[in-house]
Amino acid sequence: MTDRQVVLLACAALIGAWWSAAVPLVFGVLLVGLALAMRWPWLLVVAVLLLSSALGAKAWAGLDPLEPAVFTGEVTLVSDPVPLGNGTRVLLRAGGRRYEAWAYGALSRQLVQSLAGHRLYVVASVRPMEPVPRYQAARHVANRMSIQEISYQSSGSLPFRLANWLRHTISRGALSLDSDRHSLFTGFSYGDDRYQSPVVSDDFRAAGLTHLLAVSGQNVAFVLILARPFIERFDYRGRWVLTLGVIAFFALVTRFEPSVLRATVMAAIAATATLLGREVSSRRVLALAVTLLVLVDPLLVHSVAFRLSVAASAGIILWSPLLVERLRGPRLLREAMAVTVAAQLAVSPLLITTFGGVPVASLPANLLAAPVAGPIMMWSLSAGVLAGVLGEPVAQVIHWPTGIAIGWISGVADWAATVRFGELSSPHLVGVVAGVVVWWVARQRWLRATAAVGLVTVLLLPAVALRVVDPPLHAVLDSAVEVWRHHDLTLVLLGPNRSTERLLQDLRRAGVQKVDLAIADRGNRAQRDQVLALKERMRVGAVIAPPGHKIGGAIAVLVNQRIQVGSLQVEITSHDPHLELQVVMASILGAL
Repeated sequence: MTDRQVVLLACAALIGAWWSAAVPLVFGVLLVGLALAMRWPWLLVVAVLLLSSALGAKAWAGLDPLEPAVFTGEVTLVSDPVPLGNGTRVLLRAGGRRYEAWAYGALSRQLVQSLAGHRLYVVASVRPMEPVPRYQAARHVANRMSIQEISYQSSGSLPFRLANWLRHTISRGALSLDSDRHSLFTGFSYGDDRYQSPVVSDDFRAAGLTHLLAVSGQNVAFVLILARPFIERFDYRGRWVLTLGVIAFFALVTRFEPSVLRATVMAAIAATATLLGREVSSRRVLALAVTLLVLVDPLLVHSVAFRLSVAASAGIILWSPLLVERLRGPRLLREAMAVTVAAQLAVSPLLITTFGGVPVASLPANLLAAPVAGPIMMWSLSAGVLAGVLGEPVAQVIHWPTGIAIGWISGVADWAATVRFGELSSPHLVGVVAGVVVWWVARQRWLRATAAVGLVTVLLLPAVALRVVDPPLHAVLDSAVEVWRHHDLTLVLLGPNRSTERLLQDLRRAGVQKVDLAIADRGNRAQRDQVLALKERMRVGAVIAPPGHKIGGAIAVLVNQRIQVGSLQVEITSHDPHLELQVVMASILGAL
């Protein structure tokens, strides 16, 4: 098959898995066998589409929600537990099914000490997810567990014990870093971002740098580079076996994230082609990897991380070589810019449809930060392991450059989060693509210059809108946060949303740079964390909350109390069970 036919094969697999029609599985298998036997590429494309559709339907049918019941037995952790608020969430497997499990209180503190691969004996209540969200389906989860008792714990199988030892050793060696830099270090090293603060997470999201904290093909390539001196000591078959072993173990260390699966399968295909003495293009390797992964697990098409990983890889493979030749300047800079632009253009449609926008700051932020992230990962898997084994004070010396490098990336993310460049939406993206196409195909210098000016203009439009367009007096953001703005005053009602990251993201997108009055209508621990994050991100004036609140420094307010903030007046109408209020302009009151 030609490269183009293999790409169409991958597209057929993706479309069929998304379609998931109840095609007879036997028919799909027989049609694939016939196409392979007769060597008919176009029939194979159709056969793979039908086969992936049949496999997708079978996978959806396997997501059987259970009746509410009590579960007692042994479970195996599939993911690392994630602390969220007062509880801990984990993905686990029991009896051939996967569950999203939660634990609270003392059980939460016990569970959070576990790692993927650990086995627990639990008593839990089970309830179904109806309907099953697509993001849960991508993880093969259709039921939830609420853990009520944990009896014992074992460290699991030998491969998981080795992987967990490596993660623990790398993490322990970097304990001299402060908490924020340490959490970023584990993210760069093996994709563990569980303990990042909401402010740091939002900074990286605003800068378009979250992909640096998700292990990708670059990380797999670095691992193979580190293992190369050992692998090259063997013959071709030995090199192939060791290469597959190294990338499989690294996938285990990084918890088989979708981007890692894509990268490891690509590396395995490339290694196999080398063993067989065949030259294969990157385009072909990516298409074959996508086809195999989707046939093995059709529900992967519903994973946002998988779609972004495939799109970014395709953009880099297809466009970055062409951009390198078109751009001007030092080759190292041209290559970095070409990879960044190609990846950003490829993932932009997905980012806009899934998350609502693409940060304009992502282009300069990636150019500044991405070249530094790779060396951190290589350093962590070499000197970082040594630091974990030897401990302090040697570890502190080893990670002195690590702290500087992470500080640079963190500073870039913080700059991007506060610079107010805005985000590109669908119309902006159309303008960007049009500008790039005209610049690409134009022969006349003046036409290319015009396209470049138009492209820059489109990129500046979101920033201009944030500064020129007057916001409405009252707005309810996506996270149910309410904002009142009049002239230079800003009031924020935190509301029922418990996600601090969502709060920061919504306020950033709305262009809020300071809060003169923060209203914590419930005064609970979740809103306490939100207030602390707000104070870390921007200037916050007074904070009010109901009586008995848990927010340090907040002012307790009562029914019928009025708070004047410049031209805005807040009247408390109720505080049981939470604050209810009215906000009016003082000028309106004067007129009345």
